[in-house]
Amino acid sequence: MTDFPDLWSGRSGRVLLLDGGLATELERRGHTISADPLWSARLLHSDPEAILNVHKSYLESGADVLITASYQASLEGFRKELGVSEVEARDLIGRSVTLAREARSQFISENPVGREVQIAGSVGPYGACQHDGSEYTGDYVDHMTQQELEVWHRPRLRTLVECGVDLVACETLPALTEALALVHLLTTEFTDTRAWISFSCRNGTETCHGEEFRQAVKTVMGVARERGKRAGNQQIVAVGVNCSDPNYIQPLLKSCGDCPETGFVVYPNSGEDWDTTHHCWTGETRDISSEAGKWMELGATYIGGCCRVGPEDIKSLRNTVDLFMINQNVSATHKLS
Repeated sequence: MTDFPDLWSGRSGRVLLLDGGLATELERRGHTISADPLWSARLLHSDPEAILNVHKSYLESGADVLITASYQASLEGFRKELGVSEVEARDLIGRSVTLAREARSQFISENPVGREVQIAGSVGPYGACQHDGSEYTGDYVDHMTQQELEVWHRPRLRTLVECGVDLVACETLPALTEALALVHLLTTEFTDTRAWISFSCRNGTETCHGEEFRQAVKTVMGVARERGKRAGNQQIVAVGVNCSDPNYIQPLLKSCGDCPETGFVVYPNSGEDWDTTHHCWTGETRDISSEAGKWMELGATYIGGCCRVGPEDIKSLRNTVDLFMINQNVSATHKLS
């Protein structure tokens, strides 16, 4: 693990800008993947250059963090849909890291006096890889044990870590049980790896599975804090919400009272709804950059976008984040004087 004691602790006083939606940007560029069981992970096999180009576009828009194209990647999915071996399936997951790192290298070579860029390995929920819509409810946790979820998540998590991600994005988790499975794996088997834990939420108070968001955040941070004390290493750098309606973000963060000591991670979707029957987006988009300042005031230290949030949106968010940081610095200077 690369050591970023200040950058990743949430105590640096800096807000980091994440990228936007990968799969939906690929679709916007002409790739048909919405009905594919592998979703964007298909292109790790069929068109890796397309993924590389989307990564680069987000860096050019101002992102500090790239999230790998491994959200819907799994050993079983690749073996079933592509007919590859387990070794080949692991290599495809590893390719998601290679592509993000290559995009970073190309960007830095073209912008030598630029910002530091980090790679977050995407670990999506079990339900996403089942291609049955269950990630929107998390109902599978009602008949799976935490240990079974750990067994399923372990191979992808191990591959991402071994391929050298800077941290892991445990994202779009619909249920607390799955979050705890990942926290347990991280704190017992991948103890040098940092991560954020991000829930998907169905309204302004609850996860998609129905737990109180406030309690889910408290529980995750409580477990992480206790294990961090024993190990002398705080691995969970942020907890929060992603791929949820932007209108839910402010009430979700407010429901927690004081923000966790690490800060929140926040990257909502565009506000549109995904029609699981017709495989299309419906509804109106929201301008998340106009709301992001409020989220940062509530303790968000990692800001970005998810589905249907593209490079132009991230560019707008870059301006919002920079303005917020300028105002924070001015405020701090006035207090000191």
